[in-house]
Amino acid sequence: MRKVLIIGVGAGDPDQVTIQAINAMNAVDAFFVLDKGEAAVELTEARMALCARYVTGDYRTIVIPDPPRDRVATDYTGAVRDWRDERARLLAEAIERELGEDGVGGILAWGDPALYDGTIRVLETIREAGHEVEYEVIPGISSVQILAARHRVTLNRVAGPVHITTGRRLAAAWPEGCDDVVVMLDAGLACRLYRDEPIDIYWGAYLGTPDELLMAGRLGEVLDEIEAVRTRARARKGWIMDTYLLRRVGS
Repeated sequence: MRKVLIIGVGAGDPDQVTIQAINAMNAVDAFFVLDKGEAAVELTEARMALCARYVTGDYRTIVIPDPPRDRVATDYTGAVRDWRDERARLLAEAIERELGEDGVGGILAWGDPALYDGTIRVLETIREAGHEVEYEVIPGISSVQILAARHRVTLNRVAGPVHITTGRRLAAAWPEGCDDVVVMLDAGLACRLYRDEPIDIYWGAYLGTPDELLMAGRLGEVLDEIEAVRTRARARKGWIMDTYLLRRVGS
């Protein structure tokens, strides 16, 4: 049966790719890359550079145009589901076309495939549609781990929880019963809603890459600078990946 390896390759630093991930990459016949267009060409090139660095045998790279996603839909969950289903259809076609019956495909996932990454759901959708394909997940170092390491902090405090959420959810409400909140996928810096509260922020962008940016301090004092740095970086590169930890002071 055809098999796909979903391989977590970290947030960008080639030295943070695990030995398990390297071994998995060397078992792959064809790597499937979802191409998000010119704005993210650097990410596609980075995946190919990892293959060139770590794969010692022959392999093929299959580039699949990523389907467009409706980012202004009122039904956010439905829009994401439709986008994922179209991704699944395109990937299923490529798997059947490019892999033999016992072939092994590979998908390089940024960070860790289990944390705010849709590849596992895409493979489940393919299987639910009746395609005979197995898959395996190889964990990777996430941007959340790198953020904590760079700022030399722990994500939770003694006997306390840490909550990982999205900018969309943070904008709706602060997570109840939690004083330490990691925020991902926040295009609009929803933390500005809390700038007048006693909260520290530990922010990072392009973590694990030569373009890495870091900033920390009391939210109300550093937020404007973070916004300015973030805007300039996005204009220069055409894309941005960032995350941050919010920590209530005195809790």
